[in-house]
Amino acid sequence: MRILTLCYEYPPIGGGGAKVVAGLTKTLADQGNHVDLVTMAFQNLPRYQQLDGVDIYRVPCMRRKASICHPHEMASYIWKAQPLLTKLTRQSHYDINHTHFIFPDGVLAYRIKQLTGLPYVITAHGSDVPGYNPNRFKLLHVLMKPIWQKIVKEADGIASPSQFLSHLIQKNLPGKHASVIPNGFNSERFNSNIHQPDRVLVVSRIFERKGIQYLIRALEGMDAPIQVDIVGSGPHLDSVKEITRSIHSAATIVFHEWLENDSPQLQALYEQAGIFVFPSEAENFPIVLLEAMAAGLAIITTKDTGCAEVVGEAALLVEPRNPQAIRLALQSLIDQPDLQTSLGEAARERVNSHFSWPNIASQYIALYQKAIQQRRA
Repeated sequence: MRILTLCYEYPPIGGGGAKVVAGLTKTLADQGNHVDLVTMAFQNLPRYQQLDGVDIYRVPCMRRKASICHPHEMASYIWKAQPLLTKLTRQSHYDINHTHFIFPDGVLAYRIKQLTGLPYVITAHGSDVPGYNPNRFKLLHVLMKPIWQKIVKEADGIASPSQFLSHLIQKNLPGKHASVIPNGFNSERFNSNIHQPDRVLVVSRIFERKGIQYLIRALEGMDAPIQVDIVGSGPHLDSVKEITRSIHSAATIVFHEWLENDSPQLQALYEQAGIFVFPSEAENFPIVLLEAMAAGLAIITTKDTGCAEVVGEAALLVEPRNPQAIRLALQSLIDQPDLQTSLGEAARERVNSHFSWPNIASQYIALYQKAIQQRRA
């Protein structure tokens, strides 16, 4: 197939959604499909590059940070990307457009379909769905809701990595079915045999809803001399550091801020840790959990969110916004190294059996074929 992929974030910029796009496009290309990807330019990244069999086109825009993208920066990307997309679509005779994120890329997918007739499927990733992240995008979603509904209604297929997000999509547009296709991961990336049971790892963008502040408060008064490594950057970072300065704990807390996903530093942190904590209060299908599972870590994460769908029974689940529950789970793992080991083994087995990229890519190919057939009917 000839596949056009749109995603405003692609490594080394962006978060979990960017990693999903990189893994999926590489797998599709490995399977013999032709994949063109259009994304944002950033700093000195090449405007055109062939990487892992994928032709990557980077569009100049106003983006200033690798870890976060603001609405006006997204708007500049939409403005600059449309002429390139019109040209590529008319030259390349694509079979399907696979767009990631309803905003901003869905705007482009909708427009290109109006101009050229190219059918599109969209994978929603979380913050592009109203109600998922009200602290950050509530006003924007209110203003853009008519456009959001038009983009989703016109899509020839909708995918969501979790039932949690699929239900939220249907809540915002009753009658629109979203296929649940999990995110994939290559589990061979990590050495899972060198863990240290007194090392705790957190990898996350530092937004308020990610709940890192609750983990810090959970450390208050703990007498276990553990090390907590926190990787990530974002608008809530200074607040989390301020909370860290206010607590009394035997734990050593180290902030690494932004590390590129394929960096040796981040890989070493995953391999050295024994415990992974991800206390987010709202998630779709976080890639960091797949990374932690593939690394064989004992995981503490939140129930009644997309997190629980990822880890299944291979983790300890706690209530969101609950430092005491995090503390009890942490203490349980620190006191029981055998429990750490058994949970880590179960997590690694789960990622191997449920989330391999060839399996996920085959589900997307089926969605593409269904969308194309419906368009031709």
